[in-house]
Amino acid sequence: MAIDYKVKKSIRGAFGEELASLGADNPNIVALDADLSGSTQTSIFAKAFPERFFDVGIAEQNLMTTALGLSLEGKIPFAATFAVFATGRAYDQIRNSICYQKGNVKIIGAHGGITVGEDGATHQALEDISLMRGLPNMVVIVPADYNQTRQAVRFAAEHTGPVYIRLSRTNVPVVFDDGYKFNPKQAVVLKEGQDVSIFVTGDILTEVLRAGEILAQKGIEAEIINVPVIKPLDSKTIIESVNKTGFAVTVENHSIIGGLGSAVCECLSEAAPNKVVRIGIKDVFGQSGTPEELLKFYGLDAESIAKKIIEMKI
Repeated sequence: MAIDYKVKKSIRGAFGEELASLGADNPNIVALDADLSGSTQTSIFAKAFPERFFDVGIAEQNLMTTALGLSLEGKIPFAATFAVFATGRAYDQIRNSICYQKGNVKIIGAHGGITVGEDGATHQALEDISLMRGLPNMVVIVPADYNQTRQAVRFAAEHTGPVYIRLSRTNVPVVFDDGYKFNPKQAVVLKEGQDVSIFVTGDILTEVLRAGEILAQKGIEAEIINVPVIKPLDSKTIIESVNKTGFAVTVENHSIIGGLGSAVCECLSEAAPNKVVRIGIKDVFGQSGTPEELLKFYGLDAESIAKKIIEMKI
């Protein structure tokens, strides 16, 4: 797989562009924001369709209940704000108003993970996947690059029921080409290997791919699997891979509690017990710094990931 790591595109930009494209085709699609349209990129939709855009201000609970009301009138609302506010401040509304009655609301949590950077711990959602995946009826998607994001947004618009899409702030290399087709039921095997199964979700996919290159130089052939949908989980692909390699590693820009690592552990403990190493944020809050500094500090850069796997493999 040839990837130009120097050429990067915006994940949140992909969301904004695809939402506007969908809005042109479907007049029932509406967008809502909580005073962050420039950051979430709903501003693109707002410019194209001002009569279908609603800024509720810094009032995330109202954001969710207003979105539900619009869905009950036949609209397809995309409600966007920072992930830490969408899932934390409005959890009660998401649980009892949206998920309980299977409301057709698409929740966009922007700026997920420590790669929010200098905004620091208060704005770095490290538990949002855990909160959303615990809710009945909720689909949880964490796209990894520009093209996967556009496809995920299109899927969300077509799916009936609640969807949570977590977006990163940083621009990332493009892994999936223009012909990529998002399959909500299928994890993506990007590289086959015999020695270790690495499962990764979200914006650090390319760090894992680079880690795979480092491992290969050490004689370790990693099977690298992108898991864009945390719920419902593609258990079949996970089990088949780990039955082959006997060693699973999960990598996520999220707490190791409740996210991809927990989901994979739950899956394997029931069907294929094997050794699992979870790489992510270890039950701490984030801090201010550049995304590059923070990835290295928390062991989520390519070199740290490879080093951890080599240590555990030995």
